[in-house]
Amino acid sequence: MNNPENASITEQELREKINQVFSIYDIQHADGNIYFFGTPKEDIKIIFQKLWPLLSEKGFQFTIKYDLGEHILVASPLLPAKERLWINYVLAIATIFTTMIVGSLLFGGHPDISAADIMKGLPFTIAIMAVLGSHEAGHYIVAKKHGMQTSLPYFIPFPNMIGTMGAVIKHRGPIPNRKALFDVGISGPLIGLIVSVIVTIIGLLQPQLPQATQGLKIELGTPLLFELINRIIPTGDGMMMHPIAFAGWVGMLVTALNLIPAGQLDGGHVLRAMIGEKAKEASRVIPFILISLGFYVTYVLDRDGFIWVLWGIFLSFFAAAGHPKPLDDDIPLGKGRMALGVITFILGLLSFTLVPFQMG
Repeated sequence: MNNPENASITEQELREKINQVFSIYDIQHADGNIYFFGTPKEDIKIIFQKLWPLLSEKGFQFTIKYDLGEHILVASPLLPAKERLWINYVLAIATIFTTMIVGSLLFGGHPDISAADIMKGLPFTIAIMAVLGSHEAGHYIVAKKHGMQTSLPYFIPFPNMIGTMGAVIKHRGPIPNRKALFDVGISGPLIGLIVSVIVTIIGLLQPQLPQATQGLKIELGTPLLFELINRIIPTGDGMMMHPIAFAGWVGMLVTALNLIPAGQLDGGHVLRAMIGEKAKEASRVIPFILISLGFYVTYVLDRDGFIWVLWGIFLSFFAAAGHPKPLDDDIPLGKGRMALGVITFILGLLSFTLVPFQMG
């Protein structure tokens, strides 16, 4: 049962915030909404920019309408979107299963012959789910901190070399300001990369496995960050990369791909927050750079550069869709966030490799 005293306190708090930009002369209630009648002190766009983050902190969304000669600001409870959580759970369980099959193969198991061998892949599953899950958890936690509506991660099971296509979360509603855009965009890659480094170190410390002599061989290109760790913790010659270290390698590749500063990738969000509308130019140019890089690697270096062609085509559609504009696009990030953005892009370069994988 609602407490009338708490309701009056909330209304008073809203009134104080709204009165800063919207001079209120009457308040009415209907259907759980609060109607503030008044006169705008500033442009409606500015009112949205200033009030949205303040009201969302109190659990309200709002609209402003002009009806019968009066401006009305309608504050409505910000109800969480109805999530079909069973989908998240089913996809997560399916991804655990598909990654365990891949992990079993990496550890030399034969899950096609013995179902019990699937359990051999559990260490790889734990490592890869930690890498991918931490990335999305970073986005989720920071988005919630900024009062944004976002879903739990959707893991994507897929029969490929790691057993998954990663994970995604869905954001709903507007982005409050550039700081929120920056924080949400940068949190996933940074947290995911930290976990990837930890997983890589754990993997390199494990007893190494002998190189497979039969079957499909895949030559992995290691980024500079992985090489630096590998120099501190060297592996034996003729040994294959340990599956747990491979999960760390995957995390670095995911970081590099996501930090490409284009479209609605994490790097696109971060760059948009850092330089504003100028980021559109990068979103237009980078897909062509990637496609050109792919052709260069394929036809000049005679290596497998298809991933960059595919990623460039993929990004060209994202770039065409544009980037959502924060409600408050004028608040500067500050020197701290700008420096962190530059450092993060450098880490993305350290996680990059020209030829991630080559079929043997």
